[in-house]
This record gives sequence, structure tokens and C-alpha cells, in this order.
Amino acid sequence: MHPTTAVNVTEKPTDWNAVNWQQANQSVRNLRQRIFRATQAGDLKKVRSLQKLMLRSYANTLLSVRRVTQINAGKDTPGVDRVTVKTPKARAALVNTLRRDQLWRVHPTRRVYIPKANGKLRPVGIPTILDRCRQARVKNALEPYWEAQFESTSYGFRPGRGAHDAIARIALAVNGRSKLSWVLDADIKGAFDHIAHDALLNAIGAFPGRALIKQWLKAGYIEQEHFYQTDSGTPQGGVISPLLANIALHGMEQALGITYNAKGVRQGQRVVVRYADDFVVLCASREDAQAAHDTLQEWLKIRGLTFSTEKTRVVSMWEGFDFLGFTLQWVRTATRQRGSKLHIRPSRPSLDKLRRRLRQEWFALRGSAIDVLLLRLNPIVRGWANYFRTSSVTKAFSKLDSWTFVRAMRHVKHSHSNKSWRWLSARYWGRLNPQRQDKWVFGSTQSGRYLLKFSWFAIQTHVLVKGTASPDDPTLRVYWQHRQATHAPTLPLHQQKLAKRQRYRCSVCAESLFNDESLEVHHVQPRAAGGSHRAENLTLVHFYCHQQLTAQQR
Repeated sequence: MHPTTAVNVTEKPTDWNAVNWQQANQSVRNLRQRIFRATQAGDLKKVRSLQKLMLRSYANTLLSVRRVTQINAGKDTPGVDRVTVKTPKARAALVNTLRRDQLWRVHPTRRVYIPKANGKLRPVGIPTILDRCRQARVKNALEPYWEAQFESTSYGFRPGRGAHDAIARIALAVNGRSKLSWVLDADIKGAFDHIAHDALLNAIGAFPGRALIKQWLKAGYIEQEHFYQTDSGTPQGGVISPLLANIALHGMEQALGITYNAKGVRQGQRVVVRYADDFVVLCASREDAQAAHDTLQEWLKIRGLTFSTEKTRVVSMWEGFDFLGFTLQWVRTATRQRGSKLHIRPSRPSLDKLRRRLRQEWFALRGSAIDVLLLRLNPIVRGWANYFRTSSVTKAFSKLDSWTFVRAMRHVKHSHSNKSWRWLSARYWGRLNPQRQDKWVFGSTQSGRYLLKFSWFAIQTHVLVKGTASPDDPTLRVYWQHRQATHAPTLPLHQQKLAKRQRYRCSVCAESLFNDESLEVHHVQPRAAGGSHRAENLTLVHFYCHQQLTAQQR
């Protein structure tokens, strides 16, 4: 085998702090869009040529290293080689290694276990940092090809789509005069662990990186210093694994006989909504839901998958079902149409999980400064409230605020056991939020920081992503720019104003502010040089873009 030749790169070593991220992002975006367009046009020869170009792209290598070593949640988790990459110098060295890389040898994954909601453990395979970067490069070459083909009702682990789109699609299907009153609430048993390699590789076809993907699938794993082969499944923890799972499960609508006319209108009496390996099938009768179950059981078998008999069930919309943390259920109304409407609310397990997590934080931070407590709790409150605010959540928010008040009261009583309630309330509660006329806001009267309340997050309607729309489609550039604005309410108020002024793009890399990176406010003129806190001297940037700016100013 011969090493790949990076034909579109310079020979000089990489200086991580000097990388032009705007140029790198633009280069990768253009290649992804060209692959997408060629796929739509059916020009497979051009697709393969562009995919090879993406695999050799220096810009793709830069972005892959950034995503793996700085953005992804597992950036600090090593593989079997125990190597992590945490400094600009180490990242530059990794880029240079990948530029000279011979993509023919992969490492086994490191097997670890993480707890599941039901108390059991989920096996996760952690590839090495080098293999994760390789996977990220391959993903950028493979994903736009499939984005041009994926079904419109597939929402999990796809760019520009998410859980709220899946919930909104179900709501669209069963609201109004819908006759889809029965649901196949499906659960695939260990989907990531049992996907048949042959079926997956056949679906991938003649992709230039197919041999490398096969090696990742067959790489095996190491657990307690013993090597085990992998004859099926994709390693959970790999960058490319969610995409491979989507490829393996592509075609579910066709298997169920769901078709669309020239205008994109669904034909037939079934609707399938899938989020990765979680999906539901909406049907008009119990018999049809059972028939859909039998059809998909055979379809999954070819892919090495089976239903979980304990979790898969056929239920009425009047009974309701849980999906992606929500409970969806018909409730009676006095309307003339049908006497029912769809009620969406946080599920009981979601509420219980949140309380457990908050309780753990309250106990773990006993004795800590109140500002430390607020820094830990506020991101949890903001994240949970923003996720569920698209549902009928007013009652749940009110109960959570009452529960939080009791937790806060217990916390301060434990810290000041000899103080009166009058003293405690004066010290820790007040009108700390200038935007609210609420005198019972918990926080620090000294610093002015306060704990967010769930009820402050107003209910918002999520706008469903249209059809098969993909960010890789260059004709929908304006559409995706407008959708970026819908993420603004997830930011603190002062950052929302900056984001709007910047049209929701980072002022350094020109990418969307909402790309999973944390955000920071940058002073254009540094404070040390007399820069002010006024809005005209502030700009909102990604955390690692901010690091680069700071390094350049030294």
C-alpha cells in the first residue's frame, strides 16, 4: 500500500494559532455542497472524484482535528494508546501526522461502560484520537452523499435536524383530523452493537474510504487488557458511528410502502418518524400497526437487527407513548372536529432524571461558595428548559421551581444552621433579576448572580424543518440562515443581542454560532489597552476562536 498524497496542501508545518478558520470552513463547505449536487444529478463518477478530494483536503484535516480535540464531548477521553491532545502544538503535530498518514492501519477501540436510564450499562468503544480524526475526515466525504438521499422523516444525528423536528413531525401527523390513532412504539435491541457488517458495507458501495470503514468495523476492542473481535455492530463512541447507523437504517419508509408524489405529499396511511435507532410508526388501526411491526421485523433481520420484545409495543394515541424525553398523548377537548388534541409534555422519566441530577449537584456542592453553585446549576436549568419549552410545560416548570426553592432552602439552612429564616431570606433571596419583578430569586446578594427559574422560559413553538432540506444544499443558504435565529433564545440575554447583530455567525470563523461549541464574548480592543464593555467593542465568538485571538494578541 502507498501513502495518500496531500496534493492541495503546502509543505510547511502547521501553526495552529495562525490557521485561517474562515477559509478552512469555506473550503470544506464548498466540497460538501459539490458532492451533494453531484449526487442529486446522479453523476456518481464526479461524486467519487470529489470524495477523494475531500479525503485529501488539508482544510478537512484541520477541521477534523479541531472537532475531535476541542469540540466533541469525548475530547479528553483517550483510546487504547492513552493519548490525548490538549495543546496547540500537539494539535498542529497531529495535523502534520495526518497529512503524511497512510490510511491502512487502525487501532482497536477501548471498551468502557456508561450507565443507562434503566440502571444497566451501555458498552462504548473509544477509538484513538488519531482514528477519531480519520473518521471525521471520512465523515465529511461520505455524509453529503447520503444527505442527498436520506428520508425526510429521519432526524437523528443529521446536520440541521434534531429531536424537536421529530416531535414536530409526529404532531403534524396526528393533530387535526388525522386518522392515525395507533402507534408502533419501536425499540431496536442493541442497534449499534448488532448491525450486520456485510449489509452496511453493501449499502456504502464503492465509496473511496470503504476499506477504511471496514477496518474500523472489524478492529475489535480491548477490555481489561484482552482483545475481542467484532463481527457485527459499529463502535458507539466513534465519530462516524451515528452516520453508519443512519445508513444501515435508511429505506424504512420504502419497506413500509410509504411514497410521495411529485409535490412531496405523502401517499398511504402510515407515517414513520425516526431519530437514529429510535422510531415510531403511526397507523390508522391496531391491525395495520401490527402488520408494520411484522414487515419491519423481516426488514431489520437482513441488517442483523431485532426488536426488543420488552420495549416494543403497539399502543393507542389515547394511551400515549414516550419518545425522545416527551410524552405524546391524545386528550379530550370540546372541539367539533374530533373531540381530541395532541398533548405533548416532559415524560415522567425525564422529570425524575432531572431531579436526580440537580439533587446530586446540591449535595456535591454543600459548603461551596454560592457563586460556584450557581455556575454549576444554571447551565443544567437552561439546557433542560430550552429543550422542553416547545411542549406543554407550564405546570412542570412551576412544580420544578417549587421543588428547587425547597432544595435551596435546605442548602442554606445546612450552611448556616444557627441563623434564622429571616436572616437567610435576606441574604440569599431578593429581586436579583433586573428583568423580573420577583423578590424570591435565589442567589448571591453580594455578587448579584442568581439561579434561573424554569418558569422564566416561555413556551415556544418549534418550526419543523421542511422536507428533505439539508445544509449541504447550496440553494437553501438563505433558509438555513433564517433557521439559525431560532437558536438564539438558548443564549443568555446579553449574548442574544450580540448574536443578532452578527447575524448568528462567529466573527472569527464565520460559521454558525450554534455548532456545538461554547461561546465567549471577546473585547475587540482589549481591556488592558483601554477597551470598554460597550456593545460596539464586544463580539461573540466560539471558545476556541477566542483562544486563537488571545494567542495572536500576545
